[in-house]
Amino acid sequence: MGIRTAVADRPTAFGPSAPARQGRSEARRAVEESAAVGLGFIPLGVAFGALVTQSGLDWWWAGLSAALIYGGSFEFLLIGLVGAAAPLATVALTAFLVNVRHVFYALSFPLHRVRGRLGKAYSTFALTDEAYALTGTAGARAWPGKRVLWVQLLLHLYWVAGATAGALLGALIPDGVVGLEFALTALFTVLALDALRERRHDLPTPLLALCSALLAWIVAPDQLLVVAFALFTAALLARHAAARREAGRA
Repeated sequence: MGIRTAVADRPTAFGPSAPARQGRSEARRAVEESAAVGLGFIPLGVAFGALVTQSGLDWWWAGLSAALIYGGSFEFLLIGLVGAAAPLATVALTAFLVNVRHVFYALSFPLHRVRGRLGKAYSTFALTDEAYALTGTAGARAWPGKRVLWVQLLLHLYWVAGATAGALLGALIPDGVVGLEFALTALFTVLALDALRERRHDLPTPLLALCSALLAWIVAPDQLLVVAFALFTAALLARHAAARREAGRA
């Protein structure tokens, strides 16, 4: 029995090796895991591509921006900034303020499972809200690094494909069609509900946000937004530290 098992498991010149089979398996599972989010990415990308061409920019701007910037909401803002010929410092500051939340994603994103410098570099570049939400679920805690990378790559491709299609076909979309932009709101709502269901045992994030806003309104009503975000950030860090201590004791 031992000999038969060894022969069966040995890679041959006529068939795929075990790592190759595992890679394809992870790719198939990543397609299944990312398909629902992809359904939200496509119409949103189409709306972005159509907006690019309607703003007077060439169609290839949409695909290039989606591939190289891959900033979601910042890309929508960038259209107006480019159209207004905003200074580079303004563009950089806007990009920082819009995407600064990604700093906190590093606290729990499973980058340590991704192997290789190139893989880690791409995984950091492709860390979006949606990728973070998918990899932060309880079921995703057992995902290997390959599946994490495949999910991120597929989300990236959905966004590029949607934006390119929207730029090329945007002129065909009737002016009366509305609601494409609502795909982003609907997508975030679904992801937030999934995250809440996964974290029922933790102090709910909406409650932390509400308490932070109320406290900021009481102590610093003139600087409500800044103080509220600072309190909310401190609360998230404290909750994360408490969760790590609890996990260490277990």
